[in-house]
Amino acid sequence: MSAVEQQPADASLSSNSSSSFEVIEADAANKYEAVVPHWFYCKVTDSRERWIPFSTQDSEKLEAAQKMRKDDEELVVPISGGRYDVHLKQRQCYAVYWEEEVSEVRRCTWFYKGEKDNKYVPYLESFSEELEEAYMIAVTLDEWKKKLESPNREIIILHNPKLMVHYHPVTVSDDWGSSSAEQGRPRTVKRGVENISVDIHSGEPEQIDHLVFVVHGIGPACDIRFRSIIQCVNDFRAVSLSMLQAHFKKAQEQQQIGRVEFLPVNWHSRLHSTGVDVDLERITLPSINRLRHFINDTILDVFFYNSATYCQTIVDTVASEMNRLYLLFLQRNPDYKGRVSIAGHSLGSLILFDLLTNQKASSEDEDGKEKESQTGARHGADASSVKEILEKLKLSEYSTVFEKERMDRQALLLCTEQNLKDMGIPLGPRMKILHYISSERETQDSNHWAQIIAGNSGEGRTESESSAGPGSAGSRSSGRNCPYPDVSLGQVSANYPQLIYKPAIFFAFGSPIGMFLTVRGVKRIDPSYSLPTCKGFFNIFHPFDPVAYRIEPMIVPDMEFEPMLLPHHKGRKRMHLELKEGLTRMSMDLKNNLLGSLRVAWQSFTRAPLPAVEAASTESETESQNCSDGQTEVKPNEPPAAAKEEASPINVGMLNGGHRIDYVLQEKPIESFNEYLFALQGHLCYWESEDTVLLVLKEIYQTQGIMLDQPLQ
Repeated sequence: MSAVEQQPADASLSSNSSSSFEVIEADAANKYEAVVPHWFYCKVTDSRERWIPFSTQDSEKLEAAQKMRKDDEELVVPISGGRYDVHLKQRQCYAVYWEEEVSEVRRCTWFYKGEKDNKYVPYLESFSEELEEAYMIAVTLDEWKKKLESPNREIIILHNPKLMVHYHPVTVSDDWGSSSAEQGRPRTVKRGVENISVDIHSGEPEQIDHLVFVVHGIGPACDIRFRSIIQCVNDFRAVSLSMLQAHFKKAQEQQQIGRVEFLPVNWHSRLHSTGVDVDLERITLPSINRLRHFINDTILDVFFYNSATYCQTIVDTVASEMNRLYLLFLQRNPDYKGRVSIAGHSLGSLILFDLLTNQKASSEDEDGKEKESQTGARHGADASSVKEILEKLKLSEYSTVFEKERMDRQALLLCTEQNLKDMGIPLGPRMKILHYISSERETQDSNHWAQIIAGNSGEGRTESESSAGPGSAGSRSSGRNCPYPDVSLGQVSANYPQLIYKPAIFFAFGSPIGMFLTVRGVKRIDPSYSLPTCKGFFNIFHPFDPVAYRIEPMIVPDMEFEPMLLPHHKGRKRMHLELKEGLTRMSMDLKNNLLGSLRVAWQSFTRAPLPAVEAASTESETESQNCSDGQTEVKPNEPPAAAKEEASPINVGMLNGGHRIDYVLQEKPIESFNEYLFALQGHLCYWESEDTVLLVLKEIYQTQGIMLDQPLQ
């Protein structure tokens, strides 16, 4: 067969093959792929609904539970790191550790653009299924212009896969009262979460390395935007996750660490639910109404804490809430082996400090035995057994009663009159034992606070000093037995509860602890003192924070030194601070050079006769090496005073295990223009401060032997 005869056949084959390719492409274009759902929850703020996506990790968890146990009425899925529970059948989300409005949960596939904020809103699940079915038919049959009516009688038209609109009917009334429906401005419809602009986080690590309880300060609002402690701690937690990814990347890749959990502790609502607001309302003047209510709701919290009645309510609320949260956390995380730290902002830090100073170190503590042995060396009576105590009180015949109850000395000091009465101890011996218990409690209290306060008898002690412990029922130490006779004057009597755990570190943000101790009469803290159950203490503050005070000068009053400057989370100092230091150093150099030139010129005018020229030049050389008026001259290559000071070790006592306590943040460039303008912001800046969060993470993981990827300088 010739090539000419073969040509039509080849042309025919080519035509058939091209048509088959077109069919394949058409089939591919009409191939339907099911939409991938994503789960959202609804947040209501100021009567406005806002739909927020769950993280990818939580959405996949909810979708898997939906597919496996769709009809299970009792199915509960923990999400957001275990801080929330989703009741899947009811489509509701509940907060676990704090009180919060229940949020609606929705499995979302189709969205339309909202009217006001132009954010996409998910359709109801049932109507989304109708839209998906119509979309599947349109794609499969390649038949578009599909029209659907929503439950609200709104019209959705599927023009093509790229163009789908939602028409919202507008009702117009004429002068005669009749109404007619018109089509309003169309709104965009999108299928699948990948087609809408929304930020979806990947999720949080499952592993929890450390637990931190955060206590707020005065008032219900904790930042400049008047947000609650829950929202502010959410920000703090989010910043910590980003800091872990940026500065602990190696440890995360090697799966050495997971994350740190931060839980808020709210005491303000409990305090103001006691009826005190109603009492204040009756005596509040009607003028400047908003300002007076703001003061009643915020600033008066400081006065409440200095009141015997409400101080007890506050410390009981804080301690019981932290204990409740800890037990609930262990219940939900039974495999947790990490430790606990605590953080307080403003007045919250003072509450925690008073609680910590009144904790009792148990014998099970790692170094509790060492402390007890030291105490026993100072006080021989501490080593006495119950039998020896009874012999001393001439009550040996009751030894068998105490042995039967397995009573040791520590348990004896916790006994009340009712306990002794239940044991069958008669009135006379009972009063002797109670008198001994009372005197021992006072002695222990005096010895405990003698470690904190150094100086003469005129120096006071903290408010928590007025409590002798759990068994004292808030009684004061008597003046005749107290080594500091004026310490109880004006102090609040409170029975401080005990925490069921020993905090690893105490972080204070914008703390007035130093000021309150000074007002209470404490002039100096003994360098050897440390919190009974907490070995770490960091006092972190913004330089313009009007509420913050230092702690280290109370331990080392004879030395002037600056607080530790927190490095920027990206390393080095902020540019304007480096420029400021450079200009200061340059001005010092110019000043010294100018003074030296003037000195040489003056000496040339007042030069002595010729025989004395050599001696005068020698003196000028000697003087040029020293600063005038006995001051040391700063050389150009010499490091600044602050650098030399930080390089030299400073002994600030054992309150933070021998390490520095005061840490100051670097102000932002705009803040340096006007200190007073940014004073309030300086007190409320800690929740979103990367530098603060990074210090917290660094110190927490340092206790586990895990360091930053690169040390910050």
